[in-house]
Amino acid sequence: MWSVAVAVLALVFGFANAAYAGTKTVVRTETYTVAGQNGEALMRAMKLKGPKHGFLARAMAQTRYSVQWDMDWAATAGGCKLRRANAVLAITYRYPRISGTIGPELKQRWGRFMSGVRAHEEIHGKIAREMVAAAHEAISGLSRSNDPDCAKAQGEARRRVNMIYADYEGRQRKFDAKEHHYGGNVDGLVALLTK
Repeated sequence: MWSVAVAVLALVFGFANAAYAGTKTVVRTETYTVAGQNGEALMRAMKLKGPKHGFLARAMAQTRYSVQWDMDWAATAGGCKLRRANAVLAITYRYPRISGTIGPELKQRWGRFMSGVRAHEEIHGKIAREMVAAAHEAISGLSRSNDPDCAKAQGEARRRVNMIYADYEGRQRKFDAKEHHYGGNVDGLVALLTK
């Protein structure tokens, strides 16, 4: 099972100067070690040592991400306008890595298996990038009249961003449902490794 974990999505609404222009993505890859001399043993190791997925379950691989916003507001003539919104999307991929040596046939199957695992997780990363881009677009040019302290404009920005996040989290779940259904891509990858 793969998993997408969404870290705390933080909105920072301040009058500070923006540190980045638009959106920036920072990607990090982590690994955890597994060992085994056949596909079944490697699957058992992933089930024991993989990243947590929920309270008790573990995943084979995982994509986590968080978003930090820096918004520059301009209060003028009793109103408020968003001058600039910058987002930093931090994506962390977590994959299994074999420790020790394995035979050439298993090594080849592991390579194909991991290729499919990475492709799956990178789609989660792509959806997260699309989410941040959509949120950025949704708040660009936002302004409110009769809002000297920018409270209404900031509230509207939060509402729009949260709506976009909810939509894209639904897309993440839909993608996983498609990949994890019986006979789907995940079953195929597991069968490739354990045959």
